Amino acid sequence: MENGTIPVSAIVLTLDEERNIAACLDSLERLGEVVVLDSHSGDRTVEIARARGARVVQRKFDNFSAHKNWALDNIDFAYDWVLFVDADERATGVLSDEIGTTISHAAARNGYYIAGENWVWGKAMRCIYPNYNLRLLRRGKGRYEDRIVHEHMVIEGPAGYLRHHLVHQDAKGIERYFDRHNHYSSLEAVEAYNLLNGKNSAGIGAANPFRRGPEGRRALKQFAYRYLPARPLFQFLWLYFVKGGVLDGRLGWRYCVLRMFYEYQVSLKLEELRDPDSPMSVKYRKYLER
Repeated sequence: MENGTIPVSAIVLTLDEERNIAACLDSLERLGEVVVLDSHSGDRTVEIARARGARVVQRKFDNFSAHKNWALDNIDFAYDWVLFVDADERATGVLSDEIGTTISHAAARNGYYIAGENWVWGKAMRCIYPNYNLRLLRRGKGRYEDRIVHEHMVIEGPAGYLRHHLVHQDAKGIERYFDRHNHYSSLEAVEAYNLLNGKNSAGIGAANPFRRGPEGRRALKQFAYRYLPARPLFQFLWLYFVKGGVLDGRLGWRYCVLRMFYEYQVSLKLEELRDPDSPMSVKYRKYLER
């Protein structure tokens, strides 16, 4: 590090994020470079980003993995390390310190998982912590799997884990929450359909319950979609009682109920996808036939 600047390029994906982007960029100020990959926002996102010194690149959004892989392939980053951050996330100071220390080691791995501390309605939820995702990677050593939602980064060699977390705190309100998760549940149903029909994501190994990362998660989802009865109810019981949602009080109950409903949406949409002429099948046909 020179003058306290951490040699990492942060990339922030945005679409109409004027309520979140300022706080996100402020939290990344110690990183050497911040690039905002904007999907042609109609609000003040780009204006705010440029005012805070971020470089803005614009591209029409297609799906999450393709969008992020395009960034890795086409953006001329200033540094060898890239950190993916969502616009509604903030990097803590201790996380920035840890990133700087970690990548300075000669034996640094090619990628690192970072925990997410998720705030919902002004409260950090115990039941979804630590929620690890691989966010920090050495450029040229990893790519996102070909998955249209809840995509995972796959790197060369084993990944490491950082101790400190990103804070996820969306300021867009409950209506946006419902809109987003209605869309996500549709995409998840498409991926579940492909998984159950033996269509693995390109470049990713087969489901393997004994491996961490995408292969292990795929095996767990495959088992749940095929064999787990009352899967939405099981999701509620797992989050509320096993993961500690009950300790989050009234907001914990509310959040766990919403997660159960999300899984129920996925189940209903997956059932509709079994009819090739259904509205869901027609809308997402290009992903079902890939």
